[in-house]
Amino acid sequence: MNHFIRRILPLAFAAAIAAPLANAAPAGCLTPAAWTQFDKASTRTAPSADIVAEMAKRDVVLLGEYHDEDDHHRWQVQMLSALHVLRPNMVIGFEMFPRRVQPVLDRWVKGELTLKQFLEQAEWDKVWNTPPDLYVPLFQFARINRIPMVALNVDNKLNKAIREKGWDQVPEAEREGVGRAAGASEAYRDYLFDVFGMHAGVHGAKGAKPSKTDPAFVRFVESQITWDRAMAEALAGRVKGSDKPLAVGIVGSGHLRFGYGIPHQLRDLGINRVGTLVATPADTECKDIPAGIADAVFALPLQSEEKPEPPRLGVRLEDVEGGVRLSEVTAGSLAERTGLKVGDRLLEIAGIAVGKAPQVAASVRRQPPGTWLPMRIKRGEELLDIVVKFPVKQ
Repeated sequence: MNHFIRRILPLAFAAAIAAPLANAAPAGCLTPAAWTQFDKASTRTAPSADIVAEMAKRDVVLLGEYHDEDDHHRWQVQMLSALHVLRPNMVIGFEMFPRRVQPVLDRWVKGELTLKQFLEQAEWDKVWNTPPDLYVPLFQFARINRIPMVALNVDNKLNKAIREKGWDQVPEAEREGVGRAAGASEAYRDYLFDVFGMHAGVHGAKGAKPSKTDPAFVRFVESQITWDRAMAEALAGRVKGSDKPLAVGIVGSGHLRFGYGIPHQLRDLGINRVGTLVATPADTECKDIPAGIADAVFALPLQSEEKPEPPRLGVRLEDVEGGVRLSEVTAGSLAERTGLKVGDRLLEIAGIAVGKAPQVAASVRRQPPGTWLPMRIKRGEELLDIVVKFPVKQ
């Protein structure tokens, strides 16, 4: 799984949403716990029963999410339940799992594994660095109702190889069975170029101004559309069978918005009846929701208490031999204030040897406000002990 892109795509799409558009909806239009549909001509509230009934007629329904937003996952469970009433013949696809762990998902649904065994054998901490508790209700829903779970993703090494060498230079035997993706639309390329530009230093020379003709950007696009293609193929493969179940995809919102990613690849595969749904807090300014973002937007009721933000170091991590390397440190972040630098290798956290980047992310997220987290790092040939002091909650 591409940890960098997973973190950046939601941020970039949020930036796109925040940009006022000429065809965006007027402000103050969202009703909590209700659906709104946006198009160029109008903005209208739609009855939930109508949205569910229409989605149940589709071949594939994509439920977008921000991966670390618990309300998004609660909403997804609600939608799965409602769709299951109308289309009990269903499969649920998960971006969170690479194809190679499909047998583990099958055993989970059959009731052959405990939750602990399931997460361990599916290598959750290796393939997805978001707390599993957010997703457990979705896994349990599938298991209780014996709904097949489908692993949609590919291993991160394929995406990385394409970013480094390009699709044509990756041997067919290493493509995990994924076919050549349909070319990105110009609008999708424009969007991806914005994402690429945000972190051009990661992909190209430091300080270099990126352009759409840069080989690094071309490879970046190839990587993204291959990622979309892999998930589209896994979903399409399930709905082309004789029993034609409803395939519901649990995916990051960046893969479905405006029909750019997975929907585009599904259409190329001959699957045209695709539904796309997203959720947003009820206080979102409607002028910031562009027309065509999805078939419908659900307004999540606001929590009565402010949800605490999980601690963040402000770094980008990558797994390397012998530890985890800091490949980026955000200016002004807690990491920078602590003295962490690009190139540092994390060897230990709280006295425990560091294995993979997800372990580091999980350790940081669990840290209560106002506490200290000791780290041992290697900077060049020097070993350093650094203590990250998490701010007291204000």
